[in-house]
Amino acid sequence: MDGAVQSLWSEQGLSKQVNRATSLRNFMKMLLVAEGLVQPDATGVEAMAVISAKARAIGSPFNQTLPQLEAKLIEQGFLLLNAALVFRSHVPPVKEAKAWRPLFQVVISALGQHATQRDQALPTLVLWGKIALWLEALEGIQDFPKLVSEHPYNLSFIQNASMQQLFGPMKLLYSASSSH
Repeated sequence: MDGAVQSLWSEQGLSKQVNRATSLRNFMKMLLVAEGLVQPDATGVEAMAVISAKARAIGSPFNQTLPQLEAKLIEQGFLLLNAALVFRSHVPPVKEAKAWRPLFQVVISALGQHATQRDQALPTLVLWGKIALWLEALEGIQDFPKLVSEHPYNLSFIQNASMQQLFGPMKLLYSASSSH
């Protein structure tokens, strides 16, 4: 999630901030495909303009802001963590991610302990991209169910069937008060 993004929509389709945040743009397009609002091969400017007009209409059931979308993800039980929390242009992403390994080990251990103490199933980890796969080396992570895909930065993410199956039923594009 990109802190520079507020509004999700513009007159032309997705907002400029969403379009600049490539991963978020492709995530939004995947959600639109998953919910049957656009066809997988028709996520261009024209299709986005049509959806945007519906999303921005008075009384629209669509979420209008990134914080609203984030709230829907959290409502669905997501804990949103990047495999690397800092990126600097002069440092390889894998090196950045390595510094966060101890944090992720603590998070994985805590999630496992929480589930065990409450006699609950372990949560499913949704791992996007090569750096997220690097987490497989963490102690205890092998016990967790996982859904793995390419990073949303990749255009192919829009058409990823497993991500569509996971996120489609959640109706993340719609506000909490919506009946969708």
